[in-house]
Amino acid sequence: MAKLRVALIFGGRSKEHEISLLSAQSIIKALDQDRYEVIPIGITKDGRWLRADAAMRALQEPAPPAMRALAEQLAGDQGAPVALVRHRAEEALVDLESGAAGPIDVAFPVLHGPFGEDGTVQGLLELAGIPYVGAGVTASAVGMDKALQKQIFRQAGLPVVDFLAVKRREIEADVGAVVRRIEAAFTYPLFVKPVNLGSSVGIHKAKDTASLQEALVDASRYDRRVLIEAFAADCREIECSVLGNDDPIASVPGEIIPCREFYDYTAKYIEEGSELVIPADLPAELAGRVRDLATGAYLALDCAGMARVDFFVGREGRRVYVNEVNTIPGFTKISMYPKLWEASGLSYPALVDRLIELALERHQDKARNE
Repeated sequence: MAKLRVALIFGGRSKEHEISLLSAQSIIKALDQDRYEVIPIGITKDGRWLRADAAMRALQEPAPPAMRALAEQLAGDQGAPVALVRHRAEEALVDLESGAAGPIDVAFPVLHGPFGEDGTVQGLLELAGIPYVGAGVTASAVGMDKALQKQIFRQAGLPVVDFLAVKRREIEADVGAVVRRIEAAFTYPLFVKPVNLGSSVGIHKAKDTASLQEALVDASRYDRRVLIEAFAADCREIECSVLGNDDPIASVPGEIIPCREFYDYTAKYIEEGSELVIPADLPAELAGRVRDLATGAYLALDCAGMARVDFFVGREGRRVYVNEVNTIPGFTKISMYPKLWEASGLSYPALVDRLIELALERHQDKARNE
């Protein structure tokens, strides 16, 4: 049988560019070379699309210091240089310039954040009629928009913390007025974050008027809208992986114990000490509730393929809040999404295979439309 031609799209213009490279490397190593022909397609930080040798060079560029520890873990050797990880990835890549041209059977985007996870690339693939892994245009766009998805969750009867969205132009015009409006609606502390971004970039925990004003100004650097959320006091950060199309299933839940006050970018990728507890230490009934809410949130946004759903769970075991859905979660072998499935009995290579199957199934179902 002919190999399935998989276009792996990685990199991108977002702040999560380097995370995407690491996710791509892990997927490349997991794809069975007897079943798949991998077509590397890289996107630079300034939006240029690269193929073949140029895409390979993007994977070989030196990683910033913040990514080195993560890359070394992926290499399976704490002392291995980052280049070793990228060299191992090279073995699975094919060179389009050597005659490998032909139709793409399925695309596998691993573009985290804006300009990739937000429906933009999904729309391009829809126009081209190419099956692709993951959520469609609408679910991808709403999944990236933290304010819109919370509105949908609330309408679907899913529990969320109180929230408010403000525009950058409001902040720039009179940040004091915005602060007064927020203080009339919330009590400190509270969280401030860009509406459209990932990997906890631009997120702040504001504890007073001065820190709130500073947080609003900083978060508005990354997006034209800023989200303000009530603080979920004395809660644990729980995550659950979801897999499927119309009949999704949820993994066992996992817990993140951050090394800092909350799980920001530094706690995720720079400082050591954050812990992933898999499975999370939850009573069976509470774990089941988290899984039910995870699939509920997934279906509310009409997700497909995969998503990771994040929660705040009260330590007393009663309060559960849906925080957000990530439609293209981190996909390194040590990322939460695949590790939760591994703990649920689905290996990393089998997970990649299943995602490709789901992409083709969804494309075939859409082809039935008259």
